[in-house]
Amino acid sequence: MYKRLSLEYYFAGTGFSDLLPLALQMARELHFTREEMIEAICKVADKARMYPPTRNRQAWFAAVFREKLLEARAEIMALKKKYPYNRF
Repeated sequence: MYKRLSLEYYFAGTGFSDLLPLALQMARELHFTREEMIEAICKVADKARMYPPTRNRQAWFAAVFREKLLEARAEIMALKKKYPYNRF
């Protein structure tokens, strides 16, 4: 059985560990789950590789993370709709 990885692990692996408190605050305010946050930070890392922030890294992260949280929720909901009996 696999060990459940912490959010700190994902944020450190993507290079955004210093922005974890901001991400947690945003996720709480917008009522997102841990799974949605993990999916979103992976998407943020992908976008950062293609379009790295040049100015105000924190503002860039906040805007992109919010966008990716919404995308993650939509994808997870679509997956649950497609496979209603498959548990994550």
